[in-house]
Amino acid sequence: MNMDMFERISEHQQVLFCNDQATGLKAIIAIHNTTLGPALGGCRMQPYESVDAALEDVLRLSKGMTYKCAAADVDFGGGKAVIIGDPAKDKNPELFRAFGQFVESLNGRFYTGTDMGTTPGDFVHALKETNCIVGVEEEYGGSGDSSVPTALGVIYGVKATNQAVWGTSDLGDKTYAIQGLGKVGAKVAEHLLQEGANLYVTDISQSAIDDVLSKAKQYNGFVKVVNDKEIYSVDADVFVPCAFGGVINDETIEQLKVRAVAGSANNQLLDIHHGKILQEKGILYAPDYIVNAGGLIQVADELYEPNKARVLRKTKAIYTSLLDVFQESMNSGICTVEASNLLCERRIESRSQRNSFFSHMKRPKWAVRN
Repeated sequence: MNMDMFERISEHQQVLFCNDQATGLKAIIAIHNTTLGPALGGCRMQPYESVDAALEDVLRLSKGMTYKCAAADVDFGGGKAVIIGDPAKDKNPELFRAFGQFVESLNGRFYTGTDMGTTPGDFVHALKETNCIVGVEEEYGGSGDSSVPTALGVIYGVKATNQAVWGTSDLGDKTYAIQGLGKVGAKVAEHLLQEGANLYVTDISQSAIDDVLSKAKQYNGFVKVVNDKEIYSVDADVFVPCAFGGVINDETIEQLKVRAVAGSANNQLLDIHHGKILQEKGILYAPDYIVNAGGLIQVADELYEPNKARVLRKTKAIYTSLLDVFQESMNSGICTVEASNLLCERRIESRSQRNSFFSHMKRPKWAVRN
């Protein structure tokens, strides 16, 4: 590893390359910042084209988790893990046990769970080697389906966005363009239909489309199905991206007719300057890492022992957090993602002396399961 590599990871506290020849495990764990507490972030598995591409991904994602944890006001820092491999054919229980051993070697500095390409069941095997796992099924001591609080957080995010744009947090009498009807998007769509909203939707799964059309009949709601290209140009009030990242870019911004963007997809802006372009076009952007924080809130809370009422209360705070971001954006004359980053950086700085227990490398008592 030469100095160029150290320069590349200079924003991060620690990067661990994990290699276990017996199981075929090749993984990277990145700890970005532990000012607020132990690093927390999911583990994704995908067949990266190179180690360099995997490293780039884990560095970017772990930094994003620092801001996400700060925005959600949980006592954790930012980290992430990636496993290089095809989740359809390279998984096996021993691989995840080996991964668990590497997580355990960090002595409580990093907690992880599911992400793209991994499932709660995978981490049941990792649990045999470390307590530093979150997001498993309730029967294994976890908190259950994280898509439930994630979707609820999106609803609070849309409410705050509506309040800022139209002066009312009501969801009804508005039209929403929902991109993606997966576990989160489908729940968001159903809630909006219950509130009397009109929907444009798109998804690659016909069964997902059929399900939302069935819900529309149940609630006497309006749903129009469009293709993946048309979703950007429909006459809607709010664009709700719940699928892929990078969907707000030079090409799509020119098509948008909405007044706001608020959804669950990660990294919706292809680049931060696209947030500035949205602002110039009069489109209010709700930063994704605040809107989609419900799942993070649940798994972070899990380490204090699962408590659904506590998660609900914390998820509700997404509403006020977004209003604070919108106000900071207005006061400072900066775009909302810059305002959100600024507020997060202030929170991290103000609490830099608060988590003294962690500076001594002691694992918190609540992190040890019976």
